[in-house]
Amino acid sequence: MSELKTAMRLGLIGGNIAASRAPYLHGLAGKQAGIDVTYDLLTPAELGKDFDAVFADCLAQGYRGINITYPYKELAAAKVRVDDPSVCAIGAVNTVVFEADGPHGFNTDYSGFVAAYRAGFGDTPTGPVFQIGAGGVGKAVAFGLLTLGTRDIRLIDRDGPRAAALADQLRAAAPDARIAVTDDPAEGVRGASGLVNCTPVGMVGSVGTPLPAERMAGAVWAFDAVYTPVDTQFLGDAAARGLTVMSGYELFFHQGIDCWKIFSGHTPDSTSLRAGLQALADR
Repeated sequence: MSELKTAMRLGLIGGNIAASRAPYLHGLAGKQAGIDVTYDLLTPAELGKDFDAVFADCLAQGYRGINITYPYKELAAAKVRVDDPSVCAIGAVNTVVFEADGPHGFNTDYSGFVAAYRAGFGDTPTGPVFQIGAGGVGKAVAFGLLTLGTRDIRLIDRDGPRAAALADQLRAAAPDARIAVTDDPAEGVRGASGLVNCTPVGMVGSVGTPLPAERMAGAVWAFDAVYTPVDTQFLGDAAARGLTVMSGYELFFHQGIDCWKIFSGHTPDSTSLRAGLQALADR
C-alpha cells in the first residue's frame, strides 16, 4: 500500500458508544484511500459537557466531520444545513461534514438501510411492516421503507406523540400509504411480514428485547437496528421462529460506506472493507 498522503480527523458523538466499530470502519477505509484517519468517540456525559458544547468543540478543533448517534440525531439536525428534501422530512442527521460555509447534515441511516435491505433481500417486497421505535433511526428506517415501496407501516413507540408525528410525516411523503400508530403490539404485528426494532433495547448496556417471541409468529423477516451485539435477543427469537433476519451490522456497514464517501469523496472497496472489519473482530 502506498504511503498515507493526508490526514483526517473524525468522531462520533453519542451515548453508550464504547463498543462502536465506526473507528475501525473509517480507519480501514482511510487506509484504502491513503488517508491517515483519527476517529474519536465523544460521549457528552463522560466529557462533562452537553451535546451543543461537544459539537462546538469539533467545529473549533478542525474535525473534518462527525457521526451522530442516539440520542442526539434530532438535535444535530437543527444545527446544520440540510439540502436533501428527504433528510429534511426525516428531521434527523447522523453525519455532519464541516465545510467552509458551515456544517452540512446528511442521513446515511436512511440511505444505508435501503442499501442493506436491497443487498440482503434484493427486490423482494417488504410487505406490511411493524416498526418499534420512532426516534432518530426510526425516522430514517421508516422513510427508507417508503423508498423500498412499503405501503403499510404500523408504528409503536413509548412516546405516543413522537410516533404520531412520524406517522404524519410519512403520510405527507406517501399519501397512498397506510400508516397506523398503535400502543398494542398484538395489533401491530397482526398480518405483518416485517418486524423492525429501532429502539436501543438489546444493545450493550440495555439487555432484553422490545417484542416478546410469541408475537413473531406469521412474520417473514426481521431487522434490528442494534449492532452491538450483532446477535441480539430480538433477532435470535426471530430466527428461531423461521424468520429471515438482517442484523443492524448491515445498516452500520452500508451507512458507513455512505458516510465515508461524504467525508472523503472516495468510494471504498466494500469487499475488502468487510473482510478487514471481520479480521479485526476475530482478533
